[in-house]
Amino acid sequence: MFKPQGIFTALVTPMNQDETVNFDELRNQVDRQIKRAAAGLFCLGTNGEFYALDTSERIEILDVIADQVGGRVPLIANVGCVTTRETVRLAKETAKRPVNAMSVIVPYFAAFSQEQLYQHYATIAKSVDIPIMIYNIPKRTGNAISLETVKELSKIDSIIGIKDSSGDIAFLNELFKLSSPNFSVLVGTDSLILQTLQKGGTGAVAGCANPFPEIMNGIYTYWKKGDLKTAQILQDSIVPFRNTFSFGNPNSIVKRAVELMGYEVGAARAPANIISVEIDAQIRKAIEAVNIASKLT
Repeated sequence: MFKPQGIFTALVTPMNQDETVNFDELRNQVDRQIKRAAAGLFCLGTNGEFYALDTSERIEILDVIADQVGGRVPLIANVGCVTTRETVRLAKETAKRPVNAMSVIVPYFAAFSQEQLYQHYATIAKSVDIPIMIYNIPKRTGNAISLETVKELSKIDSIIGIKDSSGDIAFLNELFKLSSPNFSVLVGTDSLILQTLQKGGTGAVAGCANPFPEIMNGIYTYWKKGDLKTAQILQDSIVPFRNTFSFGNPNSIVKRAVELMGYEVGAARAPANIISVEIDAQIRKAIEAVNIASKLT
């Protein structure tokens, strides 16, 4: 069974000025991340703007990414939708592609009970033969999966782990107790990567790897080598950039940073697009601060 380990880049979805997908730049970003030692790619998640894409776009984007990856690194695709029916439909289509696992975001907009969440994941797991990862991001979805529900879902063989973006340390600490050879904990809060690795997590899905792939992958590499000092320097170096998230939608900030670094990924789809000279100045300042701090290694 697939076991995700290391830093998976939460890949952005490049777009043209007219908000169509820029497939040429998408291929470029896939190659860029692989060349800079990404352990794998996580596509069509929050940083990939899945919420702003229709189903046909999600499938077409996945096809291009999978083709460009060409099996060089593991690929995880988020297939989560609001309803179980639509998620199963997308999961079945995704299962026809060369993915190593599917991520299923906790359903959003409406409020759901823990029993409903359990049945949602159990139904999806039964519908496909591909490993499933729970994707918990309550600040975005409005629904938090409980530890007890995760514990019950971890008993299903094909549910292999969780990507937790709650930022809740207490919840993460309890998740680590569930970690086993058959259930992995990946953190989706970039500020907690080193802490997660030290406590038993197997890696991270990192949005900040889009602008800073060497830094984010370096956290894992140096931790693995036992060089905690360097790993901590790299972990701390991204603080100035994460501080810019206060200026807007975090994944919009991440995408804007990549654009300002010279890659034609475009802006997030409106209304999440960021067009501000003042914010751009703050992002550029943060990028410079990150680069200076990371060079202390």
